[in-house]
Amino acid sequence: MAEICVERLTKRYREAVAVDDLSFQVDGGRVTGFLGPNGAGKSTTLRALLGLIRPTSGRALVLDRPFAELRDPARTVGAALDASDVHPGRSGRSHLRTLAAAAGIPTSRVDEVLALVELTPARNRLVKGYSMGMRQRLALAGALLGDPRILMLDEPANGLDPQGMRWLRDILRSLAAEGRTVLISSHVLSEVEQTVDEVVVISAGKLVTQGPLADLIAEQRPVFVRTPRPEEFKAVLEIDGASVSTDGRDEVLLVHGLTLEHIGTRAAEHGIVVFELTLTASTLEDRFLELTGEGGNVR
Repeated sequence: MAEICVERLTKRYREAVAVDDLSFQVDGGRVTGFLGPNGAGKSTTLRALLGLIRPTSGRALVLDRPFAELRDPARTVGAALDASDVHPGRSGRSHLRTLAAAAGIPTSRVDEVLALVELTPARNRLVKGYSMGMRQRLALAGALLGDPRILMLDEPANGLDPQGMRWLRDILRSLAAEGRTVLISSHVLSEVEQTVDEVVVISAGKLVTQGPLADLIAEQRPVFVRTPRPEEFKAVLEIDGASVSTDGRDEVLLVHGLTLEHIGTRAAEHGIVVFELTLTASTLEDRFLELTGEGGNVR
């Protein structure tokens, strides 16, 4: 049984379709990145999983049941969807004590999570004086109050400085290492790449791809070839079924569909000098843009 299961989920708002027949699963013991452009349906999906909206059709399940049917939701799922959703006239500690009381969680847990997110020195300050990064930490503290098995976080890196991002990365990884399920939606793709084990990519409410991050990045990495005889070598490689393009430099070819070894062997067989032969680096952002067709909007 998957910890999180979305089955043919559709959500319509009058004529607009926010999520369209979306299906994916998330297992425990790993950090999964939930990615997509603006308006892709990420927030709608998270809200459906948390029982905040009713699907038009399909299901959004946690531990094989709707959120409303969980016996102890605060100790099963911890969620942070909006770090600004805190009364500014309350202290961080007071805010968490209110959440704990509502969920039947001992108030002693409040100081534990404040220490965990490194907000103890600011626990009695009013939230209106918190920076965005401090509010993100407070939101995470609220999600962790019930010591939940599953975490769902929407844009948890917003407002964090580089040190804060490293801290967030470490804490999410440590939680997953304990066997918990961590699902994060984020547009900070460089940080996601350093944090997650798996990715779920959606666009226009539909699933684009799901799988291990390493596999996604490894796909379609072209081989960089620098040779003084590019046109001749291009013709040779295309006979072997390669897709060959240039990157704007006269001596450079980008070769898809052949291995380094195959390309090097063919160069030797035809007596073609090769100055450089390298498997190009690919990033999560590169693959994201390829998969979603988004040229500049990666939120």
